[in-house]
Amino acid sequence: MASPTLRDVGETALTEAGTAGIATAGTAEPPRRPALSPSRASDFKQCPLLYRFRAIDRLPETPSRAQVRGTVVHAALERLYRLPAGDRVPQAAVDLVSPVWTDLLDAAPELGEMFDGADDPELQEWLESAGMLLQGYFQLEDPRRLEPEACELLLEAELGSGVLLRGYVDRLDVAPGGQIRVVDYKTGAAPREFAEIRALFQMKFYALALLRSRGVVPTQLRLIYLADQESLTYQPELAELERFEQTLDAIWTAILRAGRTGDFRPSPSRMCEWCSHKAICPAFDGTPPAYPGWPAEPPSAPVETPTQSLLDHAE
Repeated sequence: MASPTLRDVGETALTEAGTAGIATAGTAEPPRRPALSPSRASDFKQCPLLYRFRAIDRLPETPSRAQVRGTVVHAALERLYRLPAGDRVPQAAVDLVSPVWTDLLDAAPELGEMFDGADDPELQEWLESAGMLLQGYFQLEDPRRLEPEACELLLEAELGSGVLLRGYVDRLDVAPGGQIRVVDYKTGAAPREFAEIRALFQMKFYALALLRSRGVVPTQLRLIYLADQESLTYQPELAELERFEQTLDAIWTAILRAGRTGDFRPSPSRMCEWCSHKAICPAFDGTPPAYPGWPAEPPSAPVETPTQSLLDHAE
């Protein structure tokens, strides 16, 4: 993760305003069938206890400025592609930053506490940094030449074992010949070691969901790193995705087993340095809250909070 990706691929819907993954207060969503998202699958692989804290206990985590900026940039790119092709120029993208931030504050007013009021000079610098990321995007692609099939597309697909996959794709491009490209924006630096493995895990997840929902292996998976103005492309193969399906089946089986017993054990690693829950983690002599039990039906699966959606949407 390097830093978590702001919206959980799956548990909170996008608002009409395009603020990715922010649910407005008092809005009740209908119960959803249990599903596995790439963020929560990665959490469980990294540390089962982290999965429990995020998906079952739903403990609050405060998003950083960098994470919230990632949400702003993602939403601005989504809105950019709503414009006529000829209007998709760098200044148009930069001009979307302020209205996106305003809508984000309307949906989650507590985010304003990151700054000392609207006149805080650090707020202006932060907004400008989001604009710079958007300007950098144009060094990698010309959106005037692209007509995506969808932006912020919800994917749901059921595996043969019955596991339901659910995830949001930043952009889906489909060529006239039917070739599919999955595009994911990252506002953090290009990946190194662990982060690259996690990023490819996420993209394989999307590729498998498309394979099982559309019967087609995507031709290309593309990760766009806006901070470094770099991109990483990957061509998945059918046999590889079939092996990956077995991996997801095993992860979900392990989650259900732990869910029945409450045995979500910590798995200390260097990632603990960035964990919000060290104070209550047994690996650091903390005491976690009493296990609340696996969520009863309905809803029968852990559901994300708006804040967790923020933590799952931007790198």
